[in-house]
Amino acid sequence: MNLWLFFWLFLKASLFTTGGLGNLPLLHRDLLGLGWASEEDFLTALAVGQVSPGPTGLWSISLGFLVGGWAGAVAAAVALSIPPLLVLVLAAFYHRLEHLQIVQDFSRGLSLGVVGLAAAVSLGLAGSAISDGYGAVIALVALGLALTKRVPVILILGAAAVAGVLLYGGG
Repeated sequence: MNLWLFFWLFLKASLFTTGGLGNLPLLHRDLLGLGWASEEDFLTALAVGQVSPGPTGLWSISLGFLVGGWAGAVAAAVALSIPPLLVLVLAAFYHRLEHLQIVQDFSRGLSLGVVGLAAAVSLGLAGSAISDGYGAVIALVALGLALTKRVPVILILGAAAVAGVLLYGGG
């Protein structure tokens, strides 16, 4: 086993996911594909991660140990620690520059881009989920309630589900 490649696989999985079990599919594909881990290794690591105190994402360190011994555990721990440390460094750097107009403009543009992407994805999902006028009414009422920010999202989802059952039947 190449320890540097092993480290890179854990770092990549940590960089491109949001924590918890998010890195599971990437590590599963990569480590099984290379023949370095077995399904049993993953099951054991997940079990250890569930019974151990601390964040859910620490199951990966158990996997590192099962696959690569102590060197694998250390490589996994370091790889999993780098992305949060990078966020801290970027946050400190941003804090020093956030008052600059160009940074505020960039942040505003980035925020608008995120909103635009979210809207495009939402419209795409709505186009495939809304098939008639009843669905459009449910979606518009839910959107209106959400925009008021006075009704909790869980209540909006529950009401939409009940409306769907009443309008379309339970079966």
